[in-house]
Amino acid sequence: MAEFNRILESIVEWRDRGLDFALATVVGVRGSTYRGLAARQLVAADGTSVGTVSGGCLDSDLKGIAARVIEEDTARVVEFDLTADDEAIWGWGIGCNGATRLLVEPAGSAFEIAQRIARLRGTQRPAAVVHFLSETGGVGTRAVVTHSYVDGSIPDELVVEARDALAMSRHRLARTDSIEALIEVVASPSRLIVCGAGHDAVPVVRLGAELGFEVIVVDDRRQFLASERFPQASALVHCEPAELATAVELDRRAHVVLMSHNYLRDLDYLRAACSASPSYVGVLGPGERMERLLKDLDASGGEALPGEVLHGPAGLDIGAEGPLEIAWAILAEILAVRRDKSGGRLRERKGPEALRT
Repeated sequence: MAEFNRILESIVEWRDRGLDFALATVVGVRGSTYRGLAARQLVAADGTSVGTVSGGCLDSDLKGIAARVIEEDTARVVEFDLTADDEAIWGWGIGCNGATRLLVEPAGSAFEIAQRIARLRGTQRPAAVVHFLSETGGVGTRAVVTHSYVDGSIPDELVVEARDALAMSRHRLARTDSIEALIEVVASPSRLIVCGAGHDAVPVVRLGAELGFEVIVVDDRRQFLASERFPQASALVHCEPAELATAVELDRRAHVVLMSHNYLRDLDYLRAACSASPSYVGVLGPGERMERLLKDLDASGGEALPGEVLHGPAGLDIGAEGPLEIAWAILAEILAVRRDKSGGRLRERKGPEALRT
């Protein structure tokens, strides 16, 4: 989200300045690639770029393709196949063993789609943007599908695919007999709700904002809720812990971190969070404290969230010490939960057999 915002701002600025540019979007991946579906990179005629669709290894070639797209004012789909084991590939210094397919489009359509996605994100309702990639559908043309309406010309089977992607909240590639498309799921930004405005909440708020979360800080101590203390926060909410679920919307876009360092406050926050449906609830403190919270929650008639939602102690096990490292561990766990990953070491899943333990 943060990267998209930078790209959108640059598109508007460059357009106002009359600069030529092209927008590259990842519309296909195979094997090991640096970025996934719907990642974007904006490339100006002078070579300046914002965002990335690779680790930088494709930049030189992408600039050349962008120049042709700008000159012809026509979108095109290109593929970089880095799976071949030869000198041409290794000469690029890549060794990623993957293929990346890009939709590269000129300024006019780039501005249109960026504005459209920004508007869709502001509606608070998820939508699927269907990007057509074949000549039959019209390379670079699009349709929008929600759970209740369809905007644009699109085959029925792709409408079904788009709504299934919405239900799964995941981008996907789809094909019919004659049409190939990227289905990009667009939703308003995920929220990070930090309950407790102590000093160690500061890096959690900052890192969350840098990752594109809409960050909301909640506390019942008004003096701690200062914009100077949390300049990256979208909102500072003063409420009693027990009122959390009414003061802040705790839907599937919500990721809650309880870090008030006060047992009774955290118990009330936890009870309120368990009465709603957030995607993640993380609780700071040792395991014994978490066990006590769950026992007191049960004794009061509250029902705990399932294990895939409730995390205590919060964070990945990286041996974190101090507020900044703990913040990194918590945000890493939230990302893993959002993407349905275990958060383990990559070498255990993707590395050579000799390095696995």
